[in-house]
Amino acid sequence: MAEKSPFIVSPDWLETHLHDPGLSVVDASWYLPAQNRDARAEYDAAHIPGAIFFDQDAVVDPDSALPHTLPSPTEFERHASAMGIGRTDTIVVYDGPGMFTAPRVWWMFRVMGADKVFVLDGGFDNWKTDGRPVTDRPTKIAGTAFVPHFDPGQLVSLDAMQAIVADGSAQIADARGAGRFTGEEPEPRAGMRSGHMPGARNLPFGALSENGYFKDLDGLRAALAEAGIDPGKPVVTSCGSGVTAAVINLALASVGAANHRLYDGSWSEWGGRPDTPVVTGPADA
Repeated sequence: MAEKSPFIVSPDWLETHLHDPGLSVVDASWYLPAQNRDARAEYDAAHIPGAIFFDQDAVVDPDSALPHTLPSPTEFERHASAMGIGRTDTIVVYDGPGMFTAPRVWWMFRVMGADKVFVLDGGFDNWKTDGRPVTDRPTKIAGTAFVPHFDPGQLVSLDAMQAIVADGSAQIADARGAGRFTGEEPEPRAGMRSGHMPGARNLPFGALSENGYFKDLDGLRAALAEAGIDPGKPVVTSCGSGVTAAVINLALASVGAANHRLYDGSWSEWGGRPDTPVVTGPADA
């Protein structure tokens, strides 16, 4: 049987363990306007029993003008504690279609020091299709204290990103779709230039899963190789606003890559500035 990522759990596993003590199930669904889906409304109508809604537009740095900026450890602690999630819990994160926005919250909890964090394979859409249990009942939350152990080494700042582009000290993996990467398609956010950072490689996040199920380890390695990314060397991931970049981080962690970070400002920051270099067309050979 093909070997799967150690950071995902199967629907069978989660259904069996739903009532385990110390388990926190997190609905991290979020959608682009073009998808015409309301994550909070969908959660209220149906969610996995016991799941807590994680609002990716709310658990952010309130002082940042950029979307989805990672909050400070203190701010994250406030939100996670109010959700009743402890740092030592077994945390299982899911989203609607699977392997879209859940890996971002997986990454956030890991950056804040949780080490038992997993993503539900297949997402909630497949969970429902399979006839697994759902509920519309509000989840009862018992407040707790999430005490973060913040790891700033998993983040890349604008200054650091500019240095990496200039000196080539790390590979750059861009999770946006090919059209946005080459500049043939406009960015969904107004005011953004089109294209990519010099030296970046394109690995659309959707290439790492099939129908919401994460590819096995051989499939992940093949997708990385096809994009020209060597997991044995330093990698920085990027996307539109730092959300789907984490799908690549999940893939890299899954295949044992030791040195991978996420550029949190991503294209919202880089493409929204007049002073950062941007190129169009396919990645350099």
